[in-house]
Amino acid sequence: MRTATTVEGSQDLGGTNDFVVEAERLGLDVCWVAEAWGADAPSLLGYLAARTQRLLLGSGIIQLGIRTPVAIAQAAITLSNLTGGRFLLGLGPSGPQVIEGLHGVPFARPLTRMRETVEIVRAAATGEKINYSGREFTIPLAGSDTRPMRLSIRAEQAIPVYLAALSPKLLQLTGEVADGWLGTSFVPEGADAAYFTHLDAGLAAGGRTRGDLDVCQGAEIAVFDDEDALQAHIGSRKIELAFSLGGMGSESTNFYNQAYSRQGWAEVAGQVRERWLAGERDAAAELITDEMVLATTLIGTEAMVRERLAVWSRAGVTTVRLYPAGDDMAARLDNLARGIEYARAV
Repeated sequence: MRTATTVEGSQDLGGTNDFVVEAERLGLDVCWVAEAWGADAPSLLGYLAARTQRLLLGSGIIQLGIRTPVAIAQAAITLSNLTGGRFLLGLGPSGPQVIEGLHGVPFARPLTRMRETVEIVRAAATGEKINYSGREFTIPLAGSDTRPMRLSIRAEQAIPVYLAALSPKLLQLTGEVADGWLGTSFVPEGADAAYFTHLDAGLAAGGRTRGDLDVCQGAEIAVFDDEDALQAHIGSRKIELAFSLGGMGSESTNFYNQAYSRQGWAEVAGQVRERWLAGERDAAAELITDEMVLATTLIGTEAMVRERLAVWSRAGVTTVRLYPAGDDMAARLDNLARGIEYARAV
């Protein structure tokens, strides 16, 4: 099983750099850089590219809607060529709260926007003239007297495309056109109905099989020798899960809540969302069970985490994206090192 992690651009960019450099030394395979509502991913990726030698670097994710497809292609080609092909392009729709609430652009039709963006990016990367007529994008601009152009650079190596998807239709698109799937809220025991049915439908539509898709799933890793410390940590994660189920997205759209609902927790996910939106955050967290926390994470004793990684592997995960817990960098790197060791033993 391949190993990855995700970092975000924060105020402590120097600390982020030190963590990634040490992660590469530990043998990590991939580092994804998230954009969220902090630092932009391409800038930080360029910085990390100069400080690493072997590590694959990916945008996890570049958000649709805040850049044109050709601007995404320019960044992807530049990063791929700078790194000698060590770049993975991760794309995702994000959600209405970030896209509309922060950037002030419409979130509408993310499925169509995603398909067309992938098509345009791939055409640009191979040096084609961009002459595209779609539902979301028309290049050159309709009604103008301009002619199609090609970029003055092209990708020296293939750029793998990963899609972040939770909804059934985006999962189908991922199976059809992507090289990898960036997933979250993943419960191995419920993954077939919630995720793989849709991914496999897309793979079949694209004439492909599961072996053509890197299934990259994320989970917090925290390894404990002390039972009391383990229970305390599980309890601390309940408010975070309540936020995901109740506070992520807008009042009408929460993809995390929908994902948990499809995996067997529809009733409690609905109750958590209701309590959270009513401002009853502690009450929402009290609804979260230990099982819900453990199902989507790698939290536990060494034996528990090793067994859980084996379960993830049997479920079809090919790359595990580790989010190491810890109060300081040393603790985070310790959990990361354990995750890398355990994953390689699967």
